Amino acid sequence: MRVLLVEDDFLLGDGVRAGLKQAGFAVDWVRDGQAAKLALETESYAAVVLDLGLPKIDGAELLKWWRRNDTKVPVIILTARDTVADRIAGLDAGADDYLIKPFDLDELIARLRALLRRSVGQAAPILQHGDVELDATMHLVRKGGKVVELSAREFTLLHELLLHTGRVQSREQLEQHLYGWGEEVESNSVEVHVHHLRKKLGNELIRTMRGVGYVID
Repeated sequence: MRVLLVEDDFLLGDGVRAGLKQAGFAVDWVRDGQAAKLALETESYAAVVLDLGLPKIDGAELLKWWRRNDTKVPVIILTARDTVADRIAGLDAGADDYLIKPFDLDELIARLRALLRRSVGQAAPILQHGDVELDATMHLVRKGGKVVELSAREFTLLHELLLHTGRVQSREQLEQHLYGWGEEVESNSVEVHVHHLRKKLGNELIRTMRGVGYVID
């Protein structure tokens, strides 16, 4: 899952980025509202983690602009503005969730996963397809009840395909979910990850649509 992190505090942003990447997210990090606006105009994200007190363009104004463009991508606000009026204003501007600084990184990750599940109509943290089961909370995959070891990107790829069962996704779309800015993407990286998933979970799980992409039926 590719996430845009908008946070001007270097230490906090660096820590949040590291934590999200460790949890399996691909993260693009910007430090002002103008850079965030450019990223939102040119890139595709599964979710946005947004600070309100930003230079150049305030986070609340950025969110209002984005929602006027009818985007439905989930947004979770991180802010030191802790009054009830501030929380109401943030939610009314279009935020889906709200965390007050300082916050627990594990809670942010859990809330982010919940938002992503609900955005595709999936409330439960466990995704199942036949005898394959993915537990997003525990970051575990089981086949026939036995744990299967996956790399971080194999897990992310499987999670993305299971969240959108029945929808074909192109290699380019999957690469966007797997890699953030500055991460090297080899030309056959998605094909390699799919090959490994088939070896570990069965050839029949992921179907290749020639010239189109991949799908879990």
